[in-house]
Amino acid sequence: MPDHDATAEGERRREWVRQVIEQLHAEHEGLVEGEVAAYIPELASADPNAFAISVATVDGRRLGVGDQHQLFTIQSVSKLLLYGLALETHGRDAVMRRVGVAPTGEGFNAIVLDEHDNRAPNPMVNAGAIAVTDMVHGDDVDARIEAIRSLFHRYLDRRPEVDQRVWASERATGNRNRAIAYLMLSQGIVDDRVEETLDVYFAQCSVLVTCEDLAVIGATLANHGVNPTTGEQVVAPAVVRDMLSVALSCGMYDYAGEWVFTVGIPAKSGVGGGILGVLPGVGGLATFSPPLDEHGNSVRGLRVFEELSERFDLHLFDPDQPWRRPVPPT
Repeated sequence: MPDHDATAEGERRREWVRQVIEQLHAEHEGLVEGEVAAYIPELASADPNAFAISVATVDGRRLGVGDQHQLFTIQSVSKLLLYGLALETHGRDAVMRRVGVAPTGEGFNAIVLDEHDNRAPNPMVNAGAIAVTDMVHGDDVDARIEAIRSLFHRYLDRRPEVDQRVWASERATGNRNRAIAYLMLSQGIVDDRVEETLDVYFAQCSVLVTCEDLAVIGATLANHGVNPTTGEQVVAPAVVRDMLSVALSCGMYDYAGEWVFTVGIPAKSGVGGGILGVLPGVGGLATFSPPLDEHGNSVRGLRVFEELSERFDLHLFDPDQPWRRPVPPT
């Protein structure tokens, strides 16, 4: 027999969340701070008014407001998923020989390595992400990109496309990433196929997703690696733990310290305007808005996450977390 009290509670909670995110969307859609990521020419044409908030829960429910189905390139949010793939494919020890887990305090594209251990500092900055992408199996660029699209398929239950124009734009302007990659080659951190790996890296950043997609990825990680829609074990629970640990400490570029202090949930941002957040055991929260702050994080997205964390005690270390309790009577 169905538990009618539990069903009613679930519907009340769903409506409560809907009202909250609709309110936040209305409060921040007029915000004009920040600039789109013009250093990648194709991203300079992004609509600064695009804005979405999406929620997906571990029991398969989805909510959203705004442009939640608009496609945009995932950019650095992909680093989190490729890190998980490397851990599953090669094991933690092999990955740690190439990439550490220490926050840097430097910009995401800094040409900085961990000289003590001769590795990239962490997988959420470009150096570490390129080292991780170098570990993707495949005989050529196409095969390795298909492996990445297959990974996304398991998270999203669909095979996403690569934005060819953004991919070409990143290849044409990615010389700083080339400098990072060749520095790592000189140190023996990556293999001798640098241009191929860079092509794959630029393609992975150019995968097209929606804000709802990011929330579903977050819900999968919140659900111990099980996709709430398909029931597939996308990534092992032990790997999810490592992914979320690094996302919490390093996922928001050189704003990561402030993020942990003020928001306190594992998250990853991208210069396409997306932010993916994970509430373990509960679900995924995502925002999309292209204008960025000086760190490369979405301005509207930061405001939404900061306000949600403060208003509803979402910080992992908050002693009282009402989002785990019944919704108060209306």
